[in-house]
Amino acid sequence: MKPNYSIILFAFLIASCKHKPETAVKNAKDGPVLVDVIVANPQTIVSKVEANGTVVANEYVELHPEVSGRLTYLNIPEGAYVQQGTVVARINDADLEAQLNKSKVALDLAVKTEERLRKLLAVNGVNQSDYDIALNAVNGYKADIAYTQSLIDKTIIKVPFSGIMGLRQVSPGAYLSPTSIIATVQQLDKIKIDFTLPEEYSNLIAKGNTVDVLIDATKQITRKAVIIAIEPQVLVNTRNLKVRAQLQDTRVNPGAYVKVYLTADRDKKGIFVPTNAIIPDDKNKQLVLVKNGKASFVNVLTGVRQADNVEVTNGIAAGDTIVVTGVLFARPKADLKVRSVKTLDELVVN
Repeated sequence: MKPNYSIILFAFLIASCKHKPETAVKNAKDGPVLVDVIVANPQTIVSKVEANGTVVANEYVELHPEVSGRLTYLNIPEGAYVQQGTVVARINDADLEAQLNKSKVALDLAVKTEERLRKLLAVNGVNQSDYDIALNAVNGYKADIAYTQSLIDKTIIKVPFSGIMGLRQVSPGAYLSPTSIIATVQQLDKIKIDFTLPEEYSNLIAKGNTVDVLIDATKQITRKAVIIAIEPQVLVNTRNLKVRAQLQDTRVNPGAYVKVYLTADRDKKGIFVPTNAIIPDDKNKQLVLVKNGKASFVNVLTGVRQADNVEVTNGIAAGDTIVVTGVLFARPKADLKVRSVKTLDELVVN
């Protein structure tokens, strides 16, 4: 009977698989574990408070007519710079102009009558009451003219301050009311940032202090802004303070969303370790230290977190040697061999 070679080969593979892990464990136990370490070194903690902000123009206005009527004149140079006082629109004022002319004619006659009666009054040729009636008529027509002129002025829409004209919202001949928006004007020579901050951080803000503003998240462009005003009253709904800062960059569009960063705890120092060097379990967080060539596991407490590192507030001291690579292969009191001493910057780069 011929031997079954497939069964023999299968048995050989099983025996080989069972034997290899034992060899690996044995080799791991024979020599020390190679690790990279860092030396615990206190460094300054720059803690930042993040807030949401909105870009605001230095001045902003929506141009509305003060009276209702048909639009007879429109001059909106969209996107262009306009000077203060420029007439951009007119509402039909034909009826008001007619009323004004009528009052002027009546005033002319009243003035002549008043002058004639004044001369007669000087020679006692007329009663004082007749003269008073003539004088009152003059003053009444002057008041009518002033009132009508004020109504005419309301039909003229002028730019209240120099700035950039927005997009036109109406067409010539349209019937407008005081709620109609003709266009907008914004003053962009100075840009402001409005942001809110929890009142617990009120000690970080003061008039004249600077904040960092992230104006382009894609390119990570940050600019400085100077706090120019703080709302005295806390917002009741959110318990936040409203702050306004002037941005030292005018290339931002009003209405844009930005991130505002305030620096806190400038003088505080702490020891940072890579996040992946910490071993978490159900109750504690541990670090592996190298002491006399052996692994020593210590429980630690953590504090401020950064992108790749975390502050250790308790459990280690300055000068301790902390294992940052090969952590998973270390065992309590096992021999360790330090391959290299790293810095936090080198670990981030790697």
